[in-house]
Amino acid sequence: MERRFTTGKTPRSVLWRERAGGAPSYPTGLPWQPGRPLTQQSGSPAEPGDAPRHTSSFPRARGAGSSPPEPPRAAFAPAGAALRRQREKANRPHRLRGTARRAQPSRVAPPRLRWAGSTEGSGSSTASSGSAATPRGVVAMALGRGGTAAALPLLLPRRPAGTRAAAAGAEPPEAVVRIPWALRVRLQRGAQRRRRGHGEVATVAPSGRLLLRSRRPELSQPRWQTVGRWEQPPLVSAGWKHRKACGDYFQLEPSQEAAPALQAPPAEAGQGPTFAELGLQPALLAGLERLSIGRPTAVQRLAIPALRRGRSALCAAETGSGKTLAYLLPLLDGLLGRPEGPAAPAEPAAPRGLVVVPSRELAAQVGAVAAALCAPAGLAVRGLTGGGAAGGLRRQLRAPPPGPAVLLGTPGALREALRRRFLALARLRWMVLDEADTLMDDSFTELLEEILAHAPLAAGAPGPAGPGEERTQVVVVGATFPAGLRETLAKFIDVGRFVTLTTQSLHRLPPHVQQKFIRLKGRDKLRELLQLLKEHPSSGGAVLIFCNSASTVNWLGYILDDHRIKHLRLQGQMSAAARAGIFASFQKGVVSVLVCTDLASRGLDTSSVQLVVNYDFPDTLQDYLHRVGRVGRVGSKALGVVVSFVTHRWDVDLVRKIETAARKRTGLPGMDSSINKPSPKGG
Repeated sequence: MERRFTTGKTPRSVLWRERAGGAPSYPTGLPWQPGRPLTQQSGSPAEPGDAPRHTSSFPRARGAGSSPPEPPRAAFAPAGAALRRQREKANRPHRLRGTARRAQPSRVAPPRLRWAGSTEGSGSSTASSGSAATPRGVVAMALGRGGTAAALPLLLPRRPAGTRAAAAGAEPPEAVVRIPWALRVRLQRGAQRRRRGHGEVATVAPSGRLLLRSRRPELSQPRWQTVGRWEQPPLVSAGWKHRKACGDYFQLEPSQEAAPALQAPPAEAGQGPTFAELGLQPALLAGLERLSIGRPTAVQRLAIPALRRGRSALCAAETGSGKTLAYLLPLLDGLLGRPEGPAAPAEPAAPRGLVVVPSRELAAQVGAVAAALCAPAGLAVRGLTGGGAAGGLRRQLRAPPPGPAVLLGTPGALREALRRRFLALARLRWMVLDEADTLMDDSFTELLEEILAHAPLAAGAPGPAGPGEERTQVVVVGATFPAGLRETLAKFIDVGRFVTLTTQSLHRLPPHVQQKFIRLKGRDKLRELLQLLKEHPSSGGAVLIFCNSASTVNWLGYILDDHRIKHLRLQGQMSAAARAGIFASFQKGVVSVLVCTDLASRGLDTSSVQLVVNYDFPDTLQDYLHRVGRVGRVGSKALGVVVSFVTHRWDVDLVRKIETAARKRTGLPGMDSSINKPSPKGG
């Protein structure tokens, strides 16, 4: 009769054989000596003729004829239950990363077991003659019956008899290790990174001057390399949404030394190279000499002839290209060519030219240029801004007879003056909407529509050239145009009669300005900003720091105060008294650092600025173009540098569009729809 007890994962057997007389015999491997520990038992074989000795690992009973205690079955019960659970778990289907995996049957047959130290093929209890039988290992097992401890010899797998001779020269079988799926993917990615690393070492940096310089040389792009229209170039910012991308950067190198607006016109073009050849009045030429301006820019050569013919137009050009003179010179030329009689003193102010601008600072800047041009001709120029009492509006409109010829104002102040009847637009000959993308914002749309309703813009009204021409010439100017501009203007004027004037560099990144993009965490931006201000020389020009909100402007100003950095702040929530003179002081060089919102990015002349820092990355591509346009302007002494901190995931989406446009040398996407939209039929 055999009883087999199995414990653990590896099958181990202990055979118990009962003789007919009832005295059990145990497998013999080592002779047992009473009174000595198991590890000190002698390994000598039994001599012939000696009395049979008990060779079991269990102690012999003291009484004559008594048998050693039998191991209880309860001692092996937990091991059998554990093995059963393991077998059920092995047969159960596994699911790993969403992929079902069936249990694979074992390919290795369970090994046969033999006792350590026993002779192969014989059941005798004696060891091999001529050498001591030393066990390879002993496993002590507590067989708790009556507190008696016993030890069983270690069971080793039996080798097949046919392979024993070849086992000495054969290599041992390799161990099979199952690698989890997640660890396997990590190892594969690590191997790919190592291969890329070897490729970086072997990759030679692009030769020649670079268009885009990257921290990783293999992603840099030389100027001679071209990217197809439908080709997707490798982007440095492709992996910037990962947290480990912090610290990476790339920069767009300047590809030309001068602004595109200052490039000479082509020889085959019929546009004159000087203002005198454009047919302007001598008084305006004298005003240009006072401003030290002697050469027209590209947009001026394009817009002045068209606007002198009295056409309404959409004039779109890049920032810093001289759009202010492009519309002031031809419109003032028209006023000088058609003088009118003085108005009655009792009537409200009735200007013949109106310029609508979105901010007080821009109104003061354009007013200074218009006053310098109109001074030789004797035309009065007035500016109208809000923020004060009603008496302040009347006082700003006062001018010697025949009153102000040109009026520059903000939407809120103009609407208030029209409502209080301090201002009349009946004699208006032309109207300019400067920085149209800002004027079409939700905060200005209602005000602008009310101003347009008071102006004589009806199509077919009798004008200077007789019936059939619009009485008021409308010019819409901007670097970017919003999508709903034509729909708003169509409520008051025939948009089909507008002519579109655009330059070749419209909606393109300035090729003469160095632009650097740095991927940072939000907590690291302040440290990088302080380092930039520390490295910027005092003679290196002014610095503009852009933020997206007024609260960030105030907070950053407190930090700069703590570091004793002199600066000015400019944001839309400041009162009119607090804002007065801030930008003028910055332009004069009293303070060289200005912390501001996008209020300072629209139309303001910042020719002294040589460093622009986007502390908060702009929300739209239009805002980015306007911020970049603060440097490298017409009249700037240096080209300037723009540094942008990229923090959020939505900022990375805009950076990818900018990088793609820079590599392909195309315009920024999504900004040509409002300009290239076809005009209504019949216009």
